[in-house]
Amino acid sequence: MSSSPKPSAPVINFPNSPIPKNPLGEGRYIKTAAALIIGDEILNGNILDRNSNYFARFCFENGIELQGIEVIADDELKILEASRRMVQKYDFVITSGGIGPSHDDITYPSLAKSFGQELKYHDETLRRMEEASRHRTGISQQLTAAGKRMALFPEAGEVLFVASDTWVPVVRLEGKLCIFPGIPSLFQKLLDNLKPFLPLPADDERPFRLQVFTPLSESSIAPFLTDLQKRVKPENIRIGSYPLSQPGAHVALTGSDRERVKELGLEVEKELQGRLLSAEETELMIKDKRQ
Repeated sequence: MSSSPKPSAPVINFPNSPIPKNPLGEGRYIKTAAALIIGDEILNGNILDRNSNYFARFCFENGIELQGIEVIADDELKILEASRRMVQKYDFVITSGGIGPSHDDITYPSLAKSFGQELKYHDETLRRMEEASRHRTGISQQLTAAGKRMALFPEAGEVLFVASDTWVPVVRLEGKLCIFPGIPSLFQKLLDNLKPFLPLPADDERPFRLQVFTPLSESSIAPFLTDLQKRVKPENIRIGSYPLSQPGAHVALTGSDRERVKELGLEVEKELQGRLLSAEETELMIKDKRQ
């Protein structure tokens, strides 16, 4: 006798926030960025930080120059110092971690203090949190005091609901600093969905990367690449080389002038007995490095 199928849980479908005005001002766009990764568990090796790598790729693909990544402890003074310094220096800053219900989740109160704000419960976040809890088996519909802490935000922060299938928002302070959870799957979802809310560079302002495979060893190609980097440095083109587990190396050329980078790629291909990699091969190579 077959059992009847279990009814599927209702699908969460919250409305997203409207797109606000450019927080940097009309006509300006994000040029530089930094990441502040918060958590004792990252520093003691208990958890592997995947979010900074994902953010680095996000920045490159969207034409933003990521200029710094810092990992700090769950310490109020460290959060205050780093967040203030980064907001003064960069156009786009993210924090990752420390916004859960636990005693050591101090990111929201620390950032509120950093920018002279009080903490205030956000009613719409509480409502969405309670609604989402009804869709999860084994979860009480009555929110606990600890759970409600996850909706206790700096009062002047922009609360951006960017993904319809989660109650978790991105809170933005000073028009620059965006606060993210540390869970990689949720971090990635919110970051990807934040794109329409960011003043990103136009396509023609974004860097272009080209990869060349060479069967030669990294030490043998070093003199040529050293000379090449000196030659193209005034053109703001960067040259990098990465050894492989098998004989050979990958050479990466990155710059804003697509045609010039392609021209140099042909030169590297010829001089190093190499082969230009297709976009698909480059993407597979990047994925392999991330694993």
